[in-house]
Amino acid sequence: MAKKKAMVKRKKVRPVKKSPTKSGPKKRKGIARTAKVTGSKRSSWLDANSHKPLIDQYARQLTSFMEAIADGRIETPELAAQEARLTRLMKEIEPQLSDALHEKITRLLCELTAYDLMQMLHSMQENRPQTTFHG
Repeated sequence: MAKKKAMVKRKKVRPVKKSPTKSGPKKRKGIARTAKVTGSKRSSWLDANSHKPLIDQYARQLTSFMEAIADGRIETPELAAQEARLTRLMKEIEPQLSDALHEKITRLLCELTAYDLMQMLHSMQENRPQTTFHG
């Protein structure tokens, strides 16, 4: 019986946190440490001065994105891995939302996706060589 009491009184030992290695900056949940953080640990969605979205900048700092784009190409397995990360997060977060908040966040995600697509297409149009046909 004394043996059981000793086991019950034991405290859980937390592992010692390792300090950042010299190989690079400390990462925080996939976002590089260089991401602009306001408040305690909350990343603002909008720039304080211009009120433009910052999500694109945060996405460019994701470790997974930096590793995928490092060779200048996005391969099919890299795209599939990104889809899996996205799907996993959506499945984790969606059940936690009330119906009203779910509707708002769905609209936010759609608007953000439309903005990103429009921005990409605009950039491609602006950088297209302006040539005329001389036939």
